[in-house]
Parts: sequence; structure tokens; C-alpha cells
Amino acid sequence: MTETDKLVGFEITKEFEQFNQMNDIFTRAFWDESIMSKDTEAFFNSYRSDFVAKRADGFTQKDFALRNASWLVSDLISNRGAKSGLREGFQSYIKNDTEISKNKIIVEDLNEQSKEIKHVAKLFGADLVGITSTDVRWHYSHRVDTNRFEAVENSLPKSCDKVIVMAHSMDYDLVETYPSALAGASSGREYSHEAAICMQLAAYIRGLGYEAIASMNDTALVIPYAIKAGLGEYGRNQMVITPEFGPRVRFSKIFTSLPMEIDIPKALGIKEYCHSCTKCASACPPKALPFGEPDLKKDSSSTIKGVKKWSANCEKCFGYWAKIRTDCAICMRVCPFNREYLTFTDKLWRRLATSSFRKLAILWEDFYKPRKRLKPSEWWR
Repeated sequence: MTETDKLVGFEITKEFEQFNQMNDIFTRAFWDESIMSKDTEAFFNSYRSDFVAKRADGFTQKDFALRNASWLVSDLISNRGAKSGLREGFQSYIKNDTEISKNKIIVEDLNEQSKEIKHVAKLFGADLVGITSTDVRWHYSHRVDTNRFEAVENSLPKSCDKVIVMAHSMDYDLVETYPSALAGASSGREYSHEAAICMQLAAYIRGLGYEAIASMNDTALVIPYAIKAGLGEYGRNQMVITPEFGPRVRFSKIFTSLPMEIDIPKALGIKEYCHSCTKCASACPPKALPFGEPDLKKDSSSTIKGVKKWSANCEKCFGYWAKIRTDCAICMRVCPFNREYLTFTDKLWRRLATSSFRKLAILWEDFYKPRKRLKPSEWWR
């Protein structure tokens, strides 16, 4: 295991295998009979006009309508290649709409070029930006043809040796209403935002004369790339926890040949806190999150093989999503790092939580008790 692997926080063993995207739990819902059910069908249909509104707070017609509207831009992109079996941004990278300029700029200062790219990414709307080198271990061994639901070749141009990883913060108040259809608007909103952002940044790079391929949940596992780019650390809740927003982020990425200086993974003190905290596991309704130490989970095809880490029971997790007809991110909401960091007390808590005084931060968090869920009806008011 390399020093970078240690900083990323995953112990990679000899049993390691690249992950086949056919085994992603959402893809399995379309071909694996052990996952397919009336609930899963109703879950996917609810993102169209087939949702069944309820009187329950957070699951009314306007809650589902807002959630589905938030996904619109992302859906337009992901559906445009449907006839070819391409679900762009999820089971296929996003096709480029611009040609690569024949006039290639000369990059003389790698550090300055990195700064410029981060500046432009933030102009387009990214909240955090990191740059790292490609590592094919984290690329899917195969992607998915969504017409036949078969594994097909997953490849990128060999010239793409850098990855720009962007984090997009989710709305704090919407996240506070999880679990609800209303809260799902926080996810869809950022997927729609990031689709535009990564496509625009890729177009800019192609205008400089270099290859750039926009990507969301496709092509490669974004979590190890985000950590490798120095944006955060891996948490018990299976998410990247950032110092700025906690786990309340979505990620997009761009594979590119543009020469740039890369960022180095940082030891932030967050994963050490997770070793002593089980709030997410305790709050998980289907009990899908682990309480123990990181291990080699081998009982699910939806977990990457040969990586020692905290791993969720994907089947239980998605089963609960299907049951409530929307995404559940209670683990995100109750995470102690899920704060806005606008007050002195929040900043002081973070400083303690990421230091050798983290036990004081845990006692502090326990003393004030978990923040209560925001009622969706209160969000509307």
C-alpha cells in the first residue's frame, strides 16, 4: 500500500478487484431479481408523474413535485442518449458538445494553471475544487448499457491523466428534513447544478486545446478521487466528510489532459472522530450502517472487493429508499459534522473534533443531544 493510499484511508488487499458498475445497487434494481420488486418499480416511477402523494408531512403532492422539478436539468442530460443505451452522468460519462480547439495553449506554470482552473470552476458554481492524478483502480471495470442492462467496455482516452473533482454543497435546511420527498430536492438540485457546472468547465478546457470529459456518478468511483484530491475524509456513513460542509455535498469530476499541479490528500482528523462516533449507524432505520471497525465486507456484490473500509448493507439501505419512495440521508443529517460553520461555537467544535481533544467534542455533541429534524411543513413556512 502506497503512502497516498494510507492518506486516502483505504487498506487495499491482494483480493482487490475493480468494481463492475453492473453491480451498483441502483443498476441491480433493473436486472437482479433479488433486488427487483414492486417497491423498487414504484420508487423509480415516483421520479416521473407516477408518484403517489400522501397526507404525511413531507410526502404531499407539492413535496414530490418540488423534488422531481429539482432533477429536471440532470434528467435532460441523462435521458438524451437513452436510445443508444447511454444514461449520461450515471451509467455513462457526459458526451461533449464542443470540439477540442486546434490551438493548444502552452502551460508554463502548473501551479498557476491549477489556480486558474479552480477559479473558473468556482465561477461556474463549484463550492470546493481539488485536482489529482488518475488511478484506474477506482475506474469501473465495465459500464452499463441501459437498453440491454449488460456490461460494456468502460474506457477513457489515455491522455486524460488528471482528474478535477468538484464538491457541490446541498441546502442545509432541506437536508434537515430527511427523510422526506421534500428533502430529495436537495439531491436533485445539486445533480442539476453539477451537470451544468462540469459540462461548462469541460467546454472551457476543450477551448484551451485539451481533452476534457465531464462526469458525475459514472465512469469511476468519485469518493476515493475526492479524498485523493484533498477535499475530505471517508466517514462511517460511507460519505466524504469535508471540513467546510461535513457530508452535505455531492461530487462531479472531469477527466482531462490539461497539465496541472495536483493536490495532496490531507490528514484532517475527521476519520478518527468517526472511529469513536456511531450516530449515523444508530439513526439508520434499516440498520444498514456498521458499528464496528472498517473491515473487508464480502457478503454483497454491491461492495468493492479487497478494500478494508466501513461498508453499508446496500440491499437494506436501498430497500428502505424503495419503501418510502425517495432517498434517505438521515445519516447525513445526524452527522455531527453536518453544520453550517457560521458561528464561533460550530467552528470551535470542529477544531476540537479534529484534534486530540475530540473526546471533548463528542461529550459536547452528546450533552446538547442530536438536533431535531426540521418538519417539512416548517420548511414550507
